[in-house]
Amino acid sequence: MVAAGVAAGMLNAVVGAGTLVTFPLLLALGVPPLTANVSNTLGLVPGSLSAAWRYRGLVAPHRHLVTVLVGAGCLGALVGATALLVLPAAAFTAAVPVLLLAAAALVAVQPLLSRWLARRGGRAGTVLEPGARVGLWLPVGVGLSGVYGGYFGAAQGVLLLGLLGVALGDLQTANGVKNLVAGGVNLVAGALFALAAPVNWAIAGLLAVGSVAGGALGAHVGQKLPDKALRAVVVVVGVVAAVRALVG
Repeated sequence: MVAAGVAAGMLNAVVGAGTLVTFPLLLALGVPPLTANVSNTLGLVPGSLSAAWRYRGLVAPHRHLVTVLVGAGCLGALVGATALLVLPAAAFTAAVPVLLLAAAALVAVQPLLSRWLARRGGRAGTVLEPGARVGLWLPVGVGLSGVYGGYFGAAQGVLLLGLLGVALGDLQTANGVKNLVAGGVNLVAGALFALAAPVNWAIAGLLAVGSVAGGALGAHVGQKLPDKALRAVVVVVGVVAAVRALVG
């Protein structure tokens, strides 16, 4: 369980698909799906925060935007986590592969879209300058990704990177913001689950121990990857996640 937490923490820090490691493991061990989902969400919160700390230098210049986006993601998480507790388990199943494939496509074409947005907004270059404004579409999109993250969250980082990469123009900075938003989403959803859902605290604790180490290590590795390599990893993971969701 700790080893799975390490792997998930690393994957979340680099891409944001750690649940694809831990959730199937919990199901294979006989943990009921709802308990597995909520325990996994709680257990991976520390890993996201650990990774976000390693990206603080890149994220700090955008602190105002980050505050808005974390707030939007947390509001979405509250909606998604509530939906998980009251709606049928298959409510979002059909939409998941489409969302993941769309996000992977966004990451793949992010440089082209960023240049187009820069021309439309009159910005020089493709990287968002600190303090520059973005459209309402970004917090709305992050809020909707928070709904998904609060409900299930597998590969929510791919969705976030698709949005943030286009808006910020720099995939490394987008990755740092993604870790903060994902950490907030999981924290809000986890807090609600702790109050209203059957959490296995032993599982959550073991995953948390591993995810802290994995998050720090994954952030270290992720920051050393060239943008093209990081983009390729995100696209591959997004497509794999979409196929898995589609077939199973």
